Amino acid sequence: MDMLSFYEYAGPCGIVILSLAVVSVFLSIRSYIYTSLVWSEFKRDYVKKDESTLCLKDYQGHNPFLNIIKAMVSTHQNHTDDLRAEVMYLFGRNFKTIMNSLTVLKMISVISPLLGLLGTVLGMLTIFEEISHLSASDPKVLASGIYQALVTTVLGLIVAIPVLVVFYLLSLRMKIFLSESIEYTYQAVSTFNRIREHKHETSV
Repeated sequence: MDMLSFYEYAGPCGIVILSLAVVSVFLSIRSYIYTSLVWSEFKRDYVKKDESTLCLKDYQGHNPFLNIIKAMVSTHQNHTDDLRAEVMYLFGRNFKTIMNSLTVLKMISVISPLLGLLGTVLGMLTIFEEISHLSASDPKVLASGIYQALVTTVLGLIVAIPVLVVFYLLSLRMKIFLSESIEYTYQAVSTFNRIREHKHETSV
């Protein structure tokens, strides 16, 4: 089925729903791959390192987890009473792209079934308008028209349900990452303060 046939079959709402499906697939795959890669890099380059390198004072990379810890150690280590809130702020800033993608996915999961319902209503209006112009109503024509009108509702639900599942799975992953970021930041700040105190005692 080409796009013209699909348009005649599902209407403009079906085309919009199909476009939203393509966007949601792209955002889902990109978000999953990106978060997997940065987490693997973080585990490789930070978690397994020795204590002397945990402060990340000289880190120049682009890993969001490492940048969060570096920012906390470099500029926020004296504000440990509010460390959780500061990490949450830095987490949102460093993972802005993923957060935006989650917002779009949630919006698609809400809009898709509504577009499907709109397409069905518009299709039913068109069907009844055509039937009113016929001298005798044909049950087959009516059934065929209703079938085509309901296609957009089915499409909307087919898109909305998996997108909503992906949204909650990615949201759960981001919550876990946030908890891990807070935990590792506590460790890094503690290590930094301990090394600084040791250097101060040595110099004295």
